[in-house]
Amino acid sequence: MTIKAKISLGLAFMFVIILGLGGLGAYYLNELANDSHAILKDNYISLQYVSEMQKALLDRSTDSDALRRFDETLQKQEANVTEEGEREATVALRRDLNRIKIAPRDTMAVRRIQTALLQLDDINRQAIFRKNETAEQTATDALLLLAVVGTFCFLVAFSFMVNFPSYIARPIRELTRGIREITSRNFEERLHFRSSDEFGELARSFNSMAQKLDEYEHSNLAKLLFEKKRIDTLIQLMNDGILGLDEKKRILFANPVVCRLLGIEEAKLVGRYAPDVASVNDLMRTLIQDLMTDEAPARSDGNGLLKIYDPEALSYGHDGKGKESFFNKQIHAVTVAPTGDGEARPAGWVIVLENITSFKELDQAKTNFIATVSHELKTPISSIKLSLKLLDDHRIGQLNDEQKQLIGHVRDDAERLLSITGELVNMAQVESGQIQLKIENVAPADIVRYATQALQVPANQKHIQFQVEAPLDLPTVKADPDKASWVLVNFLSNAVRHSPEDNKIDVVVRPLGNLVEFEVRDYGAGIRPEHRDRIFERYFRAPGNNGQSSGTGLGLAISKEFIESMGGDIGLKSNLTNGTAFYFRLPRT
Repeated sequence: MTIKAKISLGLAFMFVIILGLGGLGAYYLNELANDSHAILKDNYISLQYVSEMQKALLDRSTDSDALRRFDETLQKQEANVTEEGEREATVALRRDLNRIKIAPRDTMAVRRIQTALLQLDDINRQAIFRKNETAEQTATDALLLLAVVGTFCFLVAFSFMVNFPSYIARPIRELTRGIREITSRNFEERLHFRSSDEFGELARSFNSMAQKLDEYEHSNLAKLLFEKKRIDTLIQLMNDGILGLDEKKRILFANPVVCRLLGIEEAKLVGRYAPDVASVNDLMRTLIQDLMTDEAPARSDGNGLLKIYDPEALSYGHDGKGKESFFNKQIHAVTVAPTGDGEARPAGWVIVLENITSFKELDQAKTNFIATVSHELKTPISSIKLSLKLLDDHRIGQLNDEQKQLIGHVRDDAERLLSITGELVNMAQVESGQIQLKIENVAPADIVRYATQALQVPANQKHIQFQVEAPLDLPTVKADPDKASWVLVNFLSNAVRHSPEDNKIDVVVRPLGNLVEFEVRDYGAGIRPEHRDRIFERYFRAPGNNGQSSGTGLGLAISKEFIESMGGDIGLKSNLTNGTAFYFRLPRT
């Protein structure tokens, strides 16, 4: 039988006891009430009638209504005949009353009436005594029976109250002791109580678990220790810094690299609460800052470039060691699914400091090389443009049509080279973090006017019109006019390049809350949906209708850096059915 069934039976038994006691008491109380009611209704009222008739009989000589009152009372008594002999006395009263009404001086009839009244009084008094004895006997029987039944129920309930908690508590106490022993790694502990309910099943399951744990402990402990030692060795030998924390943010392990960067020995780190270390160590504060929020990240790759002084890094200093190195911080949450539990639980975090100094130095060298080459190319390209301008002067000499065509091609190539070098110089500034801004209050109309005028010639060549929509009451914006104009020129240049001939390009400027939005919309082939998310990546070039790409893939990436450095945002509107719409927003003054 299950525990639930046993508890249900015990509670049902208690309910039956309570119901039986209540029913028995109610039954005897009802009997006593009936006996009392019978005394009042059957006998006490008849005694009142007898008293009223005796009084009326005495008052007949002085009160003319006495016989009428006697007659009315007698009628009530005739309706309340309940005892043996009471009916004969009542009939005699009626017979003699009728004689008195005929012969008021009939003394014998009066004497018989008095005798009948005394007989009626005696009958009801005796009935009262008899019924009172019956009620007393009923009360005595009820008290005796209730005492016997109540004592029996009390003994049963007391036994249930004493034994049932022990029946529940003893297995739980044994199980608690067993779990405590298992927690202390005493896997030889067993539970010895036997029963056919859930407690017995629990004991058998516990014993089976303890046996398997005992077998696992003796069979896999050496292997586990070996694997742990091997993993610890790998962590110690890695070139990246590795720091392990448990779910309570206590430091579990720290390899030599992270100890060197923190400037703290391993023995002074392991076992300490990480926030306590962070209170006196700036680098530790930076490493665990993402873990101090209510929702710590499950995984964080490339969570920010950290520049940390590494005393062991090779350098060209006086002692040949020590320099600023670059590290990429990664946070990996560790989860463990306990045996028998399908849901994984947090078990801590591993913080990895990936050393990317060599890559950063190569990237810096590349940036410096591009900036140097781009800067050096500007001078010869400018000389080429000057020479081409001189060749166009008729004072130098007349050129035939073929020569003019060749000069035009050279001029286009020179312009293209100059544009590419300009983009490379700007990208070098962006990558080196040396964007120089001259923020001032600029009228949006001036930015639009400069950009449209710069692209007017190539637009006219394709018969494209700029439709500008810029209200006169637009607020000024906080921006670098050169950088903002460069971005708008880049948008218009792309729009002209990808627009068909005899078409239009919309240039719309509108206020948008605390920002002013500049939008350039063309009606060309547009950008495929799969390329829209990458359109602002460096060196990404979206293919055209013929599958070929144009440009360097730097213009939009540079535009994004310029706009964001000025506190604005930039993007591509994706809700168009045809064409493309680029926008950027700058803060208003």
